[in-house]
Amino acid sequence: MAALRAAILFLVFAYATASVLKAKPNILTNLMRERHPRSIDVSAAHSLINEPKLRVDLSPKSYKLELEPIMENNTFRGRVIINVEWESESKEISLHTHQDLKILQVEVRTKDQINLNDAPTILDAKTRERHEKKPILTIFLSSSVPKGTVGEIEITFEGCLEVDITEAFFVTTFDDITGKSTKLVATHLRPNNARKVFPCFDEPAYKTPFEISIRRPKNMIALSNTPLKKTEDIPSDPDSVWDHFETTLPMSTYSVGVVVANLTKTDSMVVDTFGNKIEISIWCRAEYMEALNETLSKVESTFKEISQFWDLSLPLKKLDLVALPYYTGVKSADNWGLIIFKESELSSRGYFKLSQELMYQWLGGLVSPAWWSEAHINKALVGYLSASTAIKMDNGSELDGKWPMTILYSLYYEFSKRYPHSRITGMKQETTCSKIELLFRMLNYTIGEKAFKVGLQTFINQKKYGVFTSDDIWKALHVAAVEENTISQSMCVKEIATSWVTKDRLPVVSINRNYQTKSAVVNQRVYLRERPHDVPGQDKLLWWIPLVIMQQNNLNFSNTTPTTWIPKTKDLTIENMPRSDQFIIVNPEEIGPFPVNYDEKNWNMLAKYLMSSSRLSIPVNTRAKLLHDAWNLAYAGDLSFATALDMTAFLNKERDHLVWDPVFTMIDHIGRHIDSSIVHKKFETYVRNLLTPLYEELGDEKKDDESWKINLRSLAKTFLCRAGYKPCIEEAQAMFKVWMDASNPDEGNPISNQYICPVFKWGSKEEWEFGLQRVINFPSSRRLNERTYLLKTLAGCPITSWKIQKLLNITILEENGNFTDNDIFLIFSMLTGGSRGYTTLFDFLKNNWDTIKIRFENKTNLWDNLISSATSVFTTQEGLDLVTKLYVSRQGEFGSAEHIIEKSLKNIREETKWSVDNLPIIEDWLNVYLKKAAAEGKDDGKFIGYDQEGKEMN
Repeated sequence: MAALRAAILFLVFAYATASVLKAKPNILTNLMRERHPRSIDVSAAHSLINEPKLRVDLSPKSYKLELEPIMENNTFRGRVIINVEWESESKEISLHTHQDLKILQVEVRTKDQINLNDAPTILDAKTRERHEKKPILTIFLSSSVPKGTVGEIEITFEGCLEVDITEAFFVTTFDDITGKSTKLVATHLRPNNARKVFPCFDEPAYKTPFEISIRRPKNMIALSNTPLKKTEDIPSDPDSVWDHFETTLPMSTYSVGVVVANLTKTDSMVVDTFGNKIEISIWCRAEYMEALNETLSKVESTFKEISQFWDLSLPLKKLDLVALPYYTGVKSADNWGLIIFKESELSSRGYFKLSQELMYQWLGGLVSPAWWSEAHINKALVGYLSASTAIKMDNGSELDGKWPMTILYSLYYEFSKRYPHSRITGMKQETTCSKIELLFRMLNYTIGEKAFKVGLQTFINQKKYGVFTSDDIWKALHVAAVEENTISQSMCVKEIATSWVTKDRLPVVSINRNYQTKSAVVNQRVYLRERPHDVPGQDKLLWWIPLVIMQQNNLNFSNTTPTTWIPKTKDLTIENMPRSDQFIIVNPEEIGPFPVNYDEKNWNMLAKYLMSSSRLSIPVNTRAKLLHDAWNLAYAGDLSFATALDMTAFLNKERDHLVWDPVFTMIDHIGRHIDSSIVHKKFETYVRNLLTPLYEELGDEKKDDESWKINLRSLAKTFLCRAGYKPCIEEAQAMFKVWMDASNPDEGNPISNQYICPVFKWGSKEEWEFGLQRVINFPSSRRLNERTYLLKTLAGCPITSWKIQKLLNITILEENGNFTDNDIFLIFSMLTGGSRGYTTLFDFLKNNWDTIKIRFENKTNLWDNLISSATSVFTTQEGLDLVTKLYVSRQGEFGSAEHIIEKSLKNIREETKWSVDNLPIIEDWLNVYLKKAAAEGKDDGKFIGYDQEGKEMN
């Protein structure tokens, strides 16, 4: 979380006036990535969905696999014997074999099913073919093999160990306790890397037993999925041995795991609640063992908790958890019975990552997805159950409210775009998994925790050792819900789930009460935040939506039984609403992943209640939801900003960080959208009046401060500093002077990055030009990301035109050789962050058109990016007039960017309409607020401001 907050600090500073629609959703996406590190497995599995399946002429029944890593030259040899059965008559055998795997010898043998002890028949299999573009090896037999025949395929092979990435069969190096450089090898075969290591039927549905043997140096240990059965000396090589492991239970090829390394261990014999014994071992390099002192007990307690949830023992004799030095995989290698972690992950204090990897032993190992298309369902269910387990294990202190709200906020932003995932297509599978994870959470609440748990237990018992599809899960949950009488006979869990799984959208629910008849009309539609709201086919998108309704006279938030469901219809009328002087809250605690809008009277009653001493009777997540929904619905044009701003009044009394978390996002969004208007100055005064009491009450940081307090203080300081909070700026300038006074400032930056942007924004010409020289003089011996950060802040932080103008002159007009095309791309991107940046860039383009055209004549990417950055971010009529005038005056000269300027004009018209509709309402509300604040003596001179030329206004 500290890394996340640092990212937020950077983005807030560096994009001092950046576009809200670009900046903050990315912050929340980073937040989601921290909670759910991007899964290469899921993304890769998605690309495999359309991969053609292997021929079904024969299927594997077991594997005997021998691997011989040769660390000296980063290669390996191997032999695999696959026992197979012909499902239909065929004279061809196709199996997965990566193009880089060298096949040395192939032999195919069949056996007499009646007399299995007889010598096998060797078939003529000398002809084989490697597909040029697909990882397929085809073996052609001289004659057809009848259906039902059993036999075996023996293949010897060799390949290269991976040295740059820790996947497939890889080798890496670390220094042992004596300082000696030591190599190790290990495997990470998810989702389809087994074919890189040995020829196989590399599809998840082919679950078979494996008999694995590993050749290793005597001074190392070898680990695999099962306990060691025996060790065999090698007469020709006295320094090596063969380790033969017990035969595994049926498992998919991606579950095969191997480690050969010089490691030490601590272990414990764990007896689960069913009396099953399993030896759990923690392996690491000797000098790291102290860092894992508490890990074993955490593993034991978490393992028992998960075993108890599934009501099923894990059918393994041992479970090895390995902290592997220099393991760089985004995700742990969760092989069945052998999990490979990064050292920092296994030694971390939290429980989530540990719960997640242990959960995969049951859901992924014991039962496995039938095809790649089910990988996101598997990951989503593991994610939800792991979060629930982690919350139980440490009372939620690790997740500390980040789950589920953080994930949900990110999904709201992404799925409310006109084109979801258009900017971050690689995240599509992650957001899909997160959405389904929240679907499981919703089902747990709405069909009841008992039915949900019983349903999943039934599912895993029915499918253990086998494979599953999502239908198997929905069916088991449905049966349990019907038996518990938590859904009606007319409902179907599969239909409910499908309505959420199949859409890259989320709904918004609107409640309009009739206070005379004590009824309400409920409406559902697609939630669209990004304008224009012209998504094709949106009227046809409907969901099964649970309506959990809290009434003011009975605020029992422990009762999550839906009052009713919206059964994939647009409108529904509900009765038995409370008296006209009492509010309702729909979807408390974000039970379902959808925002809720109310009629104005209900919103006003909620705002008034939150200002009262009774507001704590509404749980913190629900208070956060009400605030988040109000602001985002207003931003989308579905609610008056006066109402949304009224909902912030209780923040003067609110100190829970979970409620404040979305506040900073909302301030950023609105502030950046209106920063080119006169209303922005009034809005900043409102913001600093809002944040100053909070920040000053939090006080100076103390050693024993909880993480939430540190994070909240940091965010409050960041936003206050951005608004010109004098103590913050003076502190930043004092620290910056240390750098300026350094004898050799180019050797490195001696101050924290947090101080740089405030100085470049509010500081002097001398300070900014000092930073510019550091970029120009940046030595090649330093890390390039330090220069990138400095350049970002030089471009993105200033609110004075001359600084931006000078940077553009140097990099474009003067063509300073210290700046690359990538630097120019970065500068353009940063200048879109706020009105001072993009208006200065626009003026620069307009005033230097001919020179820039020549400069970028052969660089259409730069030209296109410049036109987009300089014209697309305006939000007012004045901006529309400027861009229109440029378009008309330079008609026919835009070249490759013609479509870009036309798109910019279209977008600006939409944003201008938003400004016309909302700025007067925001300004009127702020006028009333500021008049009252002035009467109360707020905004007491602790803030400074500069005009566009950098002159101090206070």
